[in-house]
Amino acid sequence: MTSRSNDRLWVGRMELLAFLWGSIGCTYGTTQTDASPQPIPVLIAQSPQPKQITLTAGEWPQFRGPGGRGIGNAKGLPVHWNDRQNLLWKLELPGAGSSSPIVVDNRVFLTCYSGYGVRGQDKGDVNQLKRHVLCVDALSGKLLWKIDVPAVLPESPTVCEHGYATSTPASDGQRVYVFFGKSGVFAFDFNGKQSWKANIGDNHHGWGTAASPVVYKDLVIVNACVESESLVALDKNTGTEKWRVRGIKESWNTPLIVTNPKGMPELVIAIAGKILAFDPDSGKTLWSCNTDIQWYMAPSIVEQGGIVYALGGRSGIAALAVRSGGKGDVTQTHRLWTSTKGSNVSSPIIHNGHLYWMHESLGIAYCAEAQSGKIVYEERIPRAGQVYASPILADGKLYYVGRSGVTYVLKVGPRFELLATNNLPDRSTFDASPAVAGNRLYLRSDRFLYCIGH
Repeated sequence: MTSRSNDRLWVGRMELLAFLWGSIGCTYGTTQTDASPQPIPVLIAQSPQPKQITLTAGEWPQFRGPGGRGIGNAKGLPVHWNDRQNLLWKLELPGAGSSSPIVVDNRVFLTCYSGYGVRGQDKGDVNQLKRHVLCVDALSGKLLWKIDVPAVLPESPTVCEHGYATSTPASDGQRVYVFFGKSGVFAFDFNGKQSWKANIGDNHHGWGTAASPVVYKDLVIVNACVESESLVALDKNTGTEKWRVRGIKESWNTPLIVTNPKGMPELVIAIAGKILAFDPDSGKTLWSCNTDIQWYMAPSIVEQGGIVYALGGRSGIAALAVRSGGKGDVTQTHRLWTSTKGSNVSSPIIHNGHLYWMHESLGIAYCAEAQSGKIVYEERIPRAGQVYASPILADGKLYYVGRSGVTYVLKVGPRFELLATNNLPDRSTFDASPAVAGNRLYLRSDRFLYCIGH
């Protein structure tokens, strides 16, 4: 075994120890009316009055876009860019963050944090920790408003890798919903007025919170693994808790709504050792499947044709496919294949019978047959470094964003073809997945929000 392999094993073991350092909190509740710190609105520019909005196909309303699958219908996106080419605008952010931008009604919503634990700065005082919700004009890059949300303490004294603003907002076209871990779930209208706040757990962890909220019908569904080892559904109009499922452990992925072969909706999520499926309307357990992955689960699930695909882990089994629509333990009846090739951080893309993903630390891009898990290509991209952001697919191209600010553009298909390597060197970290709306691509780092287009 090479010294580099030993280094990777050492890093993996240290990260596992970091996982076990997770701090323990105490209680959880529902909609809050207590005297905890209140969000502070900062009006930057006057916004139009709220209106009834219907989400369009060209918008990007949640983590990984429409349906949470990482696929957009944009056309005419740039293949090449840098800080002098095809950069329409960039906005300096008031704080760092790993959450991805969303785009609704010509507005970009995103979150960040400041005051404590920002990479590249003095650690600061945890009492000064604040999260921020931003609304930005998608066309001009002008900041419309900013909401400051003081942290509910105690917080984890250190969050490895990604900081205190990792969960991506979600929107139904009427409100934007944000999740700040033990500080709560918040709903704001498009003028920045708070509609409600809900507490879904009080625990915290050395790896922080990562899963993003999902809007389903009249519910906002949140993976509160860190905060209460729960999956929680809130009324999107009031924040009132509608159902809660317990036993969600070692799960940093965002739930996915899928349609099973019988045409019925299922809510699927990956936890340590299992994929679980629930009725999204009631929280009733439908089925479970053993993954044989011996690690926590960070990548989010994807689905096509009623089959769900999951990646995870650093060694051994690292990917699997399961047919939805089962009942009880379906490991023997519905698990279609497993593979030792996967990713421990970023989520995959599924398109036209093939799975695509990139390893988080080896710089290797993969394509696999969705039907069998057979690897079609396994190509190392020179000097790729770490890739934590989940890829997107748009305009026939895959976009992989590296932590150093380099985006690798690949042609989608079973033959490997690297089209471009694009660099935005802003001396910070890029952990967020891109967003696509219209013919523009939105990227964020710890320092800036970028708009890429012709």
